[in-house]
Order: sequence, then structure tokens, then C-alpha cells
Amino acid sequence: MLILVLALVISLSYSACRADNSMTSSASSKMPTEISTKQADSMKINIKVKDKVITATLIDSKTTQDFISLLPLTLTLEDYAKTEKISYLSRKLSTEDAPPSSDPAVGDIAYYAPWGNLAMFYQDSGYANGLIILGKIDGGIEAFNVPGSVKVTIELVRSQ
Repeated sequence: MLILVLALVISLSYSACRADNSMTSSASSKMPTEISTKQADSMKINIKVKDKVITATLIDSKTTQDFISLLPLTLTLEDYAKTEKISYLSRKLSTEDAPPSSDPAVGDIAYYAPWGNLAMFYQDSGYANGLIILGKIDGGIEAFNVPGSVKVTIELVRSQ
């Protein structure tokens, strides 16, 4: 008898899980792809370094949205600790809902809240309090791994 009850419970649980999955699948399949494509396009930036254009993909956060509101920007990025290129922004960005710290990787674009500067990591770096990841450079990070400063223009990629 116990085996029959267990079999019934397992069967009902399996049916419930399948029903939840089918409802989730049908709901998500009805989402318009145009919206997600436009959101992805609006979160792309071009970083012009000399005659090269490097693209980056930004994450959706309040800090990133505040950063986007400053674009287009022309900055001189100075070398910091042979790890990243940094430049101070014209004002501090919102840190609302931001994580208290981050561990940046090569290619990360970040905002260091305590100093109010933008950072582009061309080498791996350690965990830092107050560091908020904004996005990731899609390719061409070697343009930042050069001695001295680098002048850049950062622009939002507009969808056509």
C-alpha cells in the first residue's frame, strides 16, 4: 500500500512540474523578440581608440543607465597599476542597487564609486570594494595594454 501511495505522489509531482514548465515555455515563447533585440542594441557602445573602433556590451543596471546618460564622452584614460586604464567622470554615478564590490576580469568596464572613475581592465585584477561592473569589451582589449595614456571616445550604438 505504501508503495502505491508513493507512486501516486511521484506521479502527481511529475505532472505538476510538467504543467509548470509548459506554462513557462508558452509564456516565454510569446515574448516579442523585437523588444529583447532593441534592449540588447541599446546596451552596446563603441569605444574609438585612434583609428580603431572597439565594441562593448553593457549590463542593465542603474549605474550603467546613469553612465549611458553621459554619452558621448571623450576621455583620456591613464594607466593605473599596469592593470587598467582609468579616467574620472564629470560627475559621480548612481550606485543604487549596485553590489558592494566586484572581482574584475580582463575586458571588464567598471565604475569605481569611491573615486568616481571609469576603469577598463586589460589585465586581471583583484576583488575591490566599491567597484561596479558596467559591461565587457567584446574584443580588441590589446588597444588598452599599451604604455601611458589612451584617448578614447565612447558612444552609444544606436539601432537603425
